[in-house]
Amino acid sequence: MKYIDEYRDKKRVLAVADKIKMIMPAQPINIMEVCGTHTQSFYRFGLDKLVPPNLKLISGPGCPVCVSSEEYIDTAIKLAGNKKVIIATFGDMLRVPGRKSSLEKERAKSGNIQVVYSPLDALKVAEQNPAKKIVFLAVGFETTAPTIALTILKARDDRIKNLFFLTSLKLIPPAMETLLKDRRIRLNGFLCPGHVSAIIGTGAYLGLSKKYGISCCVAGFEPLDILEGLYLLLGQIIQKRHYVQNQYFRVVTASGNRRAQGIIKKVFTVEDVSWRGLGIIAESGLGIKKGFTAFSARKEFSLKTAPQVLRGLQKKCKCGDVLKGIMSPDQCVLFRRACTPTNPYGPCMVSTEGACNAYYRYN
Repeated sequence: MKYIDEYRDKKRVLAVADKIKMIMPAQPINIMEVCGTHTQSFYRFGLDKLVPPNLKLISGPGCPVCVSSEEYIDTAIKLAGNKKVIIATFGDMLRVPGRKSSLEKERAKSGNIQVVYSPLDALKVAEQNPAKKIVFLAVGFETTAPTIALTILKARDDRIKNLFFLTSLKLIPPAMETLLKDRRIRLNGFLCPGHVSAIIGTGAYLGLSKKYGISCCVAGFEPLDILEGLYLLLGQIIQKRHYVQNQYFRVVTASGNRRAQGIIKKVFTVEDVSWRGLGIIAESGLGIKKGFTAFSARKEFSLKTAPQVLRGLQKKCKCGDVLKGIMSPDQCVLFRRACTPTNPYGPCMVSTEGACNAYYRYN
């Protein structure tokens, strides 16, 4: 198939849904879709109505905005209060609430926050504002890390001295392993993220599958992709054979994008980082290497990591438990009552890739 509409063809989709029903065992099966785009597509296209009720899809930590720590958000808000600074950020970061404010509220006060659509746009902002220090909020997974690394390389080559990066770049496989170690989370398989896997390849999950006896399948984001991925996972689970399959072979390979991997290694180093809801996970993030620390916002502004103290309704926000798959969004006491997309109390409701946002809009 060549075109997107073929992956949304009703007859093909229903045919795969019927195949799933035919092989579905009687016992409950829990599959975690790691990527937030999978979560959105699953409910947007009504796929939850096509699969058996005992096939449960659990949303995981696949939204980069959602897993950014509270400390990171507050640090960005603090920098936004500096009159000598311009914050450059993707739009979905604006309404993520910090302890006392949000970037959206700070933007209304000072106007020194600009929404960009690419890290390279931040480079242009730096060139146009030589008297200001530009801080790009580098949030993302392995998918966005190469473009951020390329921007740092270009800034070095162009001798840009006023561009800095506040990084919150995270790696998916270590988070998956952390979830598998948590006895409260009972998973039979992972629907692995398509975009991330295009960079890291299916081979990145082989160790997890073998070590923990967990079934894995990389899938695309169209209805047919997702259902085919679920069908392949069920086949593994029924046969009690656990390995890594690739439904998204039109985009993903076993080794991934070697060039992108090389660019990441050139600029970034693997380090321990904090995930919202999951805590500090060893070797699960990317920090700026020594040779490029001139572009580090943490070094430039002498930023220190401080513990986050949540108060009021933010204490009741269960975004962390939703990211772990311990509870579904509608089990949170704030969901649809105090917490909505127009009045979010946590990042899972803010981001379009967040599980709470998907439940609110489509479920």
